[in-house]
Amino acid sequence: MRSTVAVTVLLASLLGAGTAGAAECAPDALGVSRTLVVDVNEHPRVGSWQYPESLPLNDHEVVLTFDDGPLPPYTDRVLDLLAAECVKATFFMVGRMVQAYPAAVRRVYDEGHTIANHSQTHPFTFHKMSVDQASREIEGGFSSLRTALGDPKAVAPFFRFPGLLRQTAVEQYLADHGDMAWSVDLAADDWTHINNREVARRAISRLEARGKGILLLHDIQARTALALPEILQELKARGYKIVHVVPTTPDRPKTVTEPELWAARHAPEPKVWPRTLAVGVESPEPVLAAPCSSWATRADADHLGDWSCSGSPIRNRASVQPIKTRRVRASKYRPLYPQ
Repeated sequence: MRSTVAVTVLLASLLGAGTAGAAECAPDALGVSRTLVVDVNEHPRVGSWQYPESLPLNDHEVVLTFDDGPLPPYTDRVLDLLAAECVKATFFMVGRMVQAYPAAVRRVYDEGHTIANHSQTHPFTFHKMSVDQASREIEGGFSSLRTALGDPKAVAPFFRFPGLLRQTAVEQYLADHGDMAWSVDLAADDWTHINNREVARRAISRLEARGKGILLLHDIQARTALALPEILQELKARGYKIVHVVPTTPDRPKTVTEPELWAARHAPEPKVWPRTLAVGVESPEPVLAAPCSSWATRADADHLGDWSCSGSPIRNRASVQPIKTRRVRASKYRPLYPQ
């Protein structure tokens, strides 16, 4: 009962956050300490979980990344919170979600965040696809983003594999087409069945252990929107600095960096990527399993506004029930880190 009340109070504060921070920054806002301009041709793959290079960050610098969106109302709450602290992040978006919520994509871009590609349909099969199949997913995602924004230059040539399920041939395809493959340095496990306080705890404790890095979060999760205020507050209190990453352009040269800063501190690649839902293997087309998971219930409707899990307005909240997807079975979780 106490946890329910606490969540309700915290969500109410999120709903009241609004966009006040978007207009001006408070004197003590976390802000962006610097913008890192990267040349994707010189550094085609980053992220210590999987690659020998990561971004050239100094101690106590962090890059915030959000995957799988956009999805109202959660993406909206994340944007409100980032704006209140004048923080910029990189959003790896799924083409199918982009097509459903183009206004949300435009808001992310208009507020100065980096727009990146997370495939067209979020399949968990990139590691065994043919290059031709993978190229359709990759180019489909870029096409959806460019259509939503109306400007090809508005989309960064950054790509993250769904589930980080990579393969060398597809990585080479990305490099040949001038696209940077992003892995991560640390994650908060916000796609698993943990509460928002645990999301924040894992994010901060793992960052403290590593000292810097690319942090993976998901803007389609209610628990992430709930955890973000604490994460941002702890980053500020512990002296962390936000770095915003953008690609080079003809009028924006790369940031000069020391070569040794690109060398990644070894972090073992997880053997199993936990996911919220597993789609039946007989399905011919992998489906994004994130927006409407089995715990999207009446409580989410009450806490995060008049939106159903599908993104349409809720007319009768009492009728909102857990949402089912076809041929879905729950997967067992295997933690990425020792607990």
